[in-house]
Amino acid sequence: MKTYGIDELTIEDIIAILENPKHAALNDEARAKILKSEQNVREIVESDRTVYGINTGFGPLCDVKISEEETAQLQYNLIISHAVGVGKPIAKDLSRVMMIAKIHALSKGFSGVSLAVIERLILMLEKDIIPVVPEQGSVGASGDLAPLAHLVLPLLGLGKVWRGEEIRDAKSVLAENNLEALELGPKEGLGLINGTQFILAHAILGLYKFEYLLDLADLTAALSLEAYRGSASPFKKELHDIRPFNGSKKVAARMVKFLENSENLKSHEFCDRVQDPYSMRCVPQVHGASRNAFEHLKNLAETELNSVTDNPIVLSAEESISGGNFHGQLLALPLDYATLAAAELGNISDRRSYLLLEGKYGLPRLLTASSGLNSGFMIPQYTSAALVTENKTLCFPASADSIPTSLGQEDHVSMGSISGRKFNQVLGNLENILAVELLFGAQGLEFRRPAKCSQYIENAYSLIRTKVEKLENDRLIGEDILAIAAMIRQRKFAVN
Repeated sequence: MKTYGIDELTIEDIIAILENPKHAALNDEARAKILKSEQNVREIVESDRTVYGINTGFGPLCDVKISEEETAQLQYNLIISHAVGVGKPIAKDLSRVMMIAKIHALSKGFSGVSLAVIERLILMLEKDIIPVVPEQGSVGASGDLAPLAHLVLPLLGLGKVWRGEEIRDAKSVLAENNLEALELGPKEGLGLINGTQFILAHAILGLYKFEYLLDLADLTAALSLEAYRGSASPFKKELHDIRPFNGSKKVAARMVKFLENSENLKSHEFCDRVQDPYSMRCVPQVHGASRNAFEHLKNLAETELNSVTDNPIVLSAEESISGGNFHGQLLALPLDYATLAAAELGNISDRRSYLLLEGKYGLPRLLTASSGLNSGFMIPQYTSAALVTENKTLCFPASADSIPTSLGQEDHVSMGSISGRKFNQVLGNLENILAVELLFGAQGLEFRRPAKCSQYIENAYSLIRTKVEKLENDRLIGEDILAIAAMIRQRKFAVN
């Protein structure tokens, strides 16, 4: 079991907590740190020292002093005034990751949020009372203010929550579970809504999906190469040892494994092709570059996951620091980079799909033996091309923009929330692009039989054939794409 606030959590830990919320809990050490932090804030209030967000207004109102009697109202007002998100609700699992990340950050004991509040968040997570969070409204700088305000509204008996797949009023769900609304103390509202947990949640779940799609893209490329009867020479270790990027070395080794003992590729040795097109030959370099981007984002996301990102940071009753740990730029830039990396996996996949349709090297045009009367696989490549182009439009870096907010107090913002959302949109499109390539690759193998492939490729082919038959005459191919995409989302393909 992991301990909130004490252990260094990883992406894998977050997935484990999603599957079983009791995979992490507070221990005595974490509770002591939380209680000490709460006491520090209480002493600041009693000393009448002026500390931002504890006894002052917020943002441009930081010069307005708030009395001790008004501190609870100040925190309540902060939450309800900042819950102004719009758009569709984010996925329930994204809200759950936001909760996990927020619990972990607050439990480090620098935020002044009470043990009662943190334990309520943990209880809600365990009881599957998950706040509904709109997808739009954060500029990713003074924390993800609007999304986090929606995340914590149910603590006050306000807002909406998920119960299963149903959205309900938080007040009624709390009552059903004999839970009363909480009253926030000094600094608690600010500690709850300052932070990067909206951006971080998108990075974490995006990374989890991206890692599988990186592995699947290698397998998919190998299947296409088998159908194309290309060359395995570009994947030789000696070639990549003299340009030793980690990503390309890993992909090359995987391609060698996937193509081992291929009877199709042996025929390439006796044909008049000197080289394959880039989308076949340069898989290690292109897929490898995307893997490098994945590793970069994963490293930074795990650093952020184990960081304190609210403001001010309370070090003791005597010292607090008003800084910028809430600023999302540290994730916004690598998220934009990872978005481009994911889009490029789709770009090169579509090129391989196109090659399989050209009618070269023993494959019939459009992968059908009776083209003319039948359109074969002509139009699925249109779908792939459309998704690739949509992904290109999503690659403009959100972090390149900044709009001043809060009367100029927050005059540079990261837009990292938009970076995170675009990253996940591109990954969703990539699933369908790879589904098209898998559809084409499996059809291409039909024209290479009785030649055998490696067990990895044969297993992928057999899995596809459990849902999608060989195409003889035109049919509703759209349903085939959806069937393969569903298997991708369910992680049915063995990729390692």
